[in-house]
Amino acid sequence: MEPQDVKWMERHCRLLMDSYRRATGHALIEPAPGTTAAERLYDAPFALLSHGVEADPVLNYGNKIALTLWEMDWNAFTTMPSRLTAEPMERDVREAFMDNVRQKGYSDNYEGVRISGSGSRFRIERAVVWNLIDEGGAYRGQAAMFPSWTLL
Repeated sequence: MEPQDVKWMERHCRLLMDSYRRATGHALIEPAPGTTAAERLYDAPFALLSHGVEADPVLNYGNKIALTLWEMDWNAFTTMPSRLTAEPMERDVREAFMDNVRQKGYSDNYEGVRISGSGSRFRIERAVVWNLIDEGGAYRGQAAMFPSWTLL
């Protein structure tokens, strides 16, 4: 990873954590001395992903569990429109849910079927989805975290 990429990753992971705390009132992950935010989130015991603010939002982050579930490497994952994480029949439901999150700031206990790069299906469970808001109050996208899933 290039030095500018490392800096971006640390800033983005701080945005994920800070936005989660502001939205939910809870820590996304506990501090661990001697580790960076990027290290803690990448190796976290839950799936974590985010997308940006494009007209058709593109994924810009996935931790180790997310990359494993979607069966993709970093480059493939972070160039995929986030709507493609769901099956075509689930996309309308997903988009209505995401609009609701954009309006309210976050939602928890979401469930839905997702599809991996190879076509495998899995149900995400107890997902929290929140808006990414930077220190200046600007909307920077959305993120999702889910601690459990079922392979279908």
